[in-house]
Amino acid sequence: MKKIISILFIIMFIAACQKSITPDPSPVKHLIDIDGNGYDTINIITQFWMKQNLKTSHYRNGDLIPEITSDAKWATLTNGAWCWYNNDSVTYAATYGKLYNWYAVNDPRGLAPTGWHIPNEAEWTSVSTALGGDSAAGGKMKETDTTHWIAPNNGATNSSGFTCLPGGHRFISGSFENIRFSYILWGSTEFNTNNAWVHHLYNEISGISRQDANKKHGFSIRCLKD
Repeated sequence: MKKIISILFIIMFIAACQKSITPDPSPVKHLIDIDGNGYDTINIITQFWMKQNLKTSHYRNGDLIPEITSDAKWATLTNGAWCWYNNDSVTYAATYGKLYNWYAVNDPRGLAPTGWHIPNEAEWTSVSTALGGDSAAGGKMKETDTTHWIAPNNGATNSSGFTCLPGGHRFISGSFENIRFSYILWGSTEFNTNNAWVHHLYNEISGISRQDANKKHGFSIRCLKD
């Protein structure tokens, strides 16, 4: 009996040692971008996502991304740019992050922090499928209650921990709309020469709407770990 107990103890000791040297496959706890902005991260299936919207003002190589406040200039852009909703950082910056056009998303200098990227359509499909498909995933990704979402915030459970917030968007014309009503996220997949895929969550539905939008619009961005 003593011999059996000794063998079991040795096996348990070896297992404990192996566990201590095996990396824990947990998400990054606090991601820092090139500007020093910090982001929490979450794990959905095998994907690690930012829990907040991107706020960087620089590409990965350090080059500045221009802030464009002029409506007329925003409407003519064919290069990367960003803005705060309603050009008001005091009211909106901390909660909703920045709005970017798709030219910033697609810039070869890299918009996402090192080791991260803007998710493509296949990656968006993966996370939506894991959360019950497009008809249900939105509710599982939206922040609950009506602190930020206008009532009714239908279907919102935030069971995924994604914590989507309705940051609104900027039209091609440069005007702003739908703060607290909707949340639109760019993907990296191009639809055609003028448009790219976006993923839209509304206060009145629990699903995700996939559609194409002109690259000159200003939308939010969440990044995905490589």
